[in-house]
Amino acid sequence: MEENQTNTAAEALPSGESPEARDPESGATDISQVQQQRDEYYDLLLRKTAEFDNYRKRIERDRQALSEATSADVMQELLPLLDDLERALKAEPGSDGSGTYRRGVELIYKRVEDILRRRGVRPIEALGADFDPNYHEAVAHDPVEGRRDGEIIEEFRRGYMLGDRLLRPSMVKVAKGAQ
Repeated sequence: MEENQTNTAAEALPSGESPEARDPESGATDISQVQQQRDEYYDLLLRKTAEFDNYRKRIERDRQALSEATSADVMQELLPLLDDLERALKAEPGSDGSGTYRRGVELIYKRVEDILRRRGVRPIEALGADFDPNYHEAVAHDPVEGRRDGEIIEEFRRGYMLGDRLLRPSMVKVAKGAQ
């Protein structure tokens, strides 16, 4: 009859648990193992959460960079149009109703300039500035009295920036120091 009581007691235990596990001494070991496993899972959860957060931030940065690059490409394609409009505005007006034509070109120029400005494109101010190869492309050098060496004295083509990114360098003439 004692055997029957032992069997029924063993059957009453949760699956996989032996009668020794109910022993108070081994019970402390089981609890510490469960706590250790819990801590490991919690640490894993924290790591995976941090990895996912880093992934999300990286994807957002990549998306932003792609958007800026695409915007820069479009703006670069508009810059020659702006150059043509500037040349048209510099042309001498004729007598055959060119005043109306000029006003139309001025309106188009202002609209294109406004679109570029709203998109963050700004011109590089070159005249009178010191030559900087990061922002300027020197196509001519002339010795000029009264000007410092490396000063930009003429701008052939305006340069533009999109935020901190160079879209196109200014094409300039630079003063050469008197020798």
